[in-house]
Amino acid sequence: MEVKKRYFRDPGISYFLFGPRGTGKSTWLKMRYTKDVLYIDLLSPELFRLYTARPERLNELIEGNPDKGIVIIDEIQKVPMLLDVVHQIIESNKDIRFILTGSSSRKLKRTGIDLLAGRAAYKTLHTFMASELGDDFNFEKALRFGLLPLVYDSENPTETLNAYIALYLNEEVKMEGLVRNIGDFSRFLEIISFSNGSVLNNTEIARECHVGRKAVESYISILEDILLAHKLPVFTKRAKRQLISHQKFYFFDAGVFRTLRPAGPLDSPHEIDGVALENIVMQHLMAWNAYHGNDNKLYFWRTKAGLEVDFVVYGPDTLTAIEVKNSRNIRSGDLKGLKAFKKDYSEAKCLFLYRGEEKLMKNGILCMPCNLFLQNLVPDEGIGES
Repeated sequence: MEVKKRYFRDPGISYFLFGPRGTGKSTWLKMRYTKDVLYIDLLSPELFRLYTARPERLNELIEGNPDKGIVIIDEIQKVPMLLDVVHQIIESNKDIRFILTGSSSRKLKRTGIDLLAGRAAYKTLHTFMASELGDDFNFEKALRFGLLPLVYDSENPTETLNAYIALYLNEEVKMEGLVRNIGDFSRFLEIISFSNGSVLNNTEIARECHVGRKAVESYISILEDILLAHKLPVFTKRAKRQLISHQKFYFFDAGVFRTLRPAGPLDSPHEIDGVALENIVMQHLMAWNAYHGNDNKLYFWRTKAGLEVDFVVYGPDTLTAIEVKNSRNIRSGDLKGLKAFKKDYSEAKCLFLYRGEEKLMKNGILCMPCNLFLQNLVPDEGIGES
């Protein structure tokens, strides 16, 4: 299988590399570090048992291999006690560099560990970006199955997505004891899939799930900690209008959303495609920002009067508002939210992404085919540049 390029770059110091399973963390590390490396895979039952019983064994391993300058510990959250040992080694041996991967930060937070108090950078690996795939990028395939490398490269993406979700439920949730009732949590996953791309209403979700509101809040927190979901806050800087206060919810990948979202004969494929399209844009913006340097933050904008912009990217060098529509034509009403945002923030760059084929400028708003936008989004350039 051909190994595709990734935009992620080694920061040159010890670092955490977080990302959901299947994003290619282990593959990238094994390709990047081939010499002078000690590799510890805590998914191995034997190594998990050894390091759980004696975390200080790490000292013995490093002392026994003085020629190895890099230590990679895969799935560090499996044995969080190891971080104390890593901390001691970094303090005493400046020549050793650690790379610590994880698909969940929940146990690290729960045990009160402070991610090495700034002694290691915090980095993330995301789903594929269209520009990483180049000519292999298939827009319709991405819309249907998402861009998780494990799935995108699979001969049977539907089967792989189903197995992927079952794996997370069993290993990351059930086996780690994150919830008391796995049945309640499974039902919650199905219910919250209807909130993907929408403003969260925890009370309504709790009613549908037949659990308490606090349970729903805990479940959403778990999804964030195991890196399966993101919440976007409302952009409120220099606000000139009354804005809503609730956050917006997205799964980390469109394929995962579509697999969790039950669909029947009364469901509109166009509507589900629209949510998936928005999800694809969101995950691209998340990846772009991570590889760009994490200088910016991602928001959405919605007034109490109902004016809305799907995404606002804000940081030292950008204020970009983006609206996404699953349509092949541009109607005047489609630009209403962007026009209002532009009126309040004249310095903002406004983009309208749609399924058409023409790149147009309307009322100071750049309208771009979504496919073109995704293929031209690269970390070294600004948003919407081509």
